[in-house]
Amino acid sequence: MSAAAEDRRDDRDDREEQYAFPVPPPGGWTADDLDRIKGLPPHTELIDGGLFFVTPQTDFHMAALRLLENELVRQAPDDLYVVREMTTKLGERDRPEPDLMVVPWRARTGPEQTWYAPDDILLAVEIVSDESVQRDRELKPRKYAAAGIRHFWRVEKNDGLPVVYVYELDPATRSYAVTGIHHNRLKVDVPCPVEIDLTAVERRRGTRD
Repeated sequence: MSAAAEDRRDDRDDREEQYAFPVPPPGGWTADDLDRIKGLPPHTELIDGGLFFVTPQTDFHMAALRLLENELVRQAPDDLYVVREMTTKLGERDRPEPDLMVVPWRARTGPEQTWYAPDDILLAVEIVSDESVQRDRELKPRKYAAAGIRHFWRVEKNDGLPVVYVYELDPATRSYAVTGIHHNRLKVDVPCPVEIDLTAVERRRGTRD
């Protein structure tokens, strides 16, 4: 073997060791495994027994998430709690991480809590990312509906501003029906009254129109 070939093999071995990922057991991972697997990147999700890793987020995603979180925290009643980037156990093989959730305050179990039950989730919010369009638009909403989560918001980017698609669960079909598409201003009465100026995503703190 040439020295160059030996160097290439050593480089490959080093990369494989650096980026070694956990090997799934037969049948895939379970929701409980997510707390036990060592070395996972932050915000790893489990869907259908497979692990999904988050790519670096865009400025739009961060700004839209901050706007919605801040306004939900400010406007939600005192008996509700706004959760950012924590997982929910939808079943044995599904543990996705909505960008935001609204739950009853009583659903909190303590500082070591890592997930919420779907029965406690009043609202789940997903901000669509380029790397997860199909999951955010189709797969995760379908699973949220099947698990009985009553309200779901899907947030898309349009000309740099968020557009919020609001859905409510049809309990007879366990599927979501769209109840509104909100440009510039989001105003809803459920799961709690909220009104958000979506154009404020571009506004500097302390400035007003």
